[in-house]
Amino acid sequence: MSRSLGPALPADLLAQLSQADLESQLGRAMPFAAGSRSARNLEARRVGTLLVIEPARTVYVKCRARGAARRVGDLARFTLAVEDVLDDRPAEAEGDARIASGITYRPRPSLDAPWARAVLDALRAEG
Repeated sequence: MSRSLGPALPADLLAQLSQADLESQLGRAMPFAAGSRSARNLEARRVGTLLVIEPARTVYVKCRARGAARRVGDLARFTLAVEDVLDDRPAEAEGDARIASGITYRPRPSLDAPWARAVLDALRAEG
């Protein structure tokens, strides 16, 4: 059952997304649903949804892009404003049915990989 948590990330999710402990997040995927070409659609439509899928809950972070994308090489970085956070946890009537794990991929990337360095540089770029 989904319930709105309002227009702010819960403290635990904010900490998870903060880049404070990147090593623990390697290999974890969080889909961003803004159409088939997320960056292009986010730029055109200005809205998107980040999906955080975990065994205990699924969270939908509804966002709106603020300002123009900041381009760093082939990458586009957007400043997103959270409009609503929907927390979806199993209802009591669902019994023991649960998501077994979040979305992951292998092999786990290295923070030293050139593409990872490029993404981190784009995220940390001024502007």
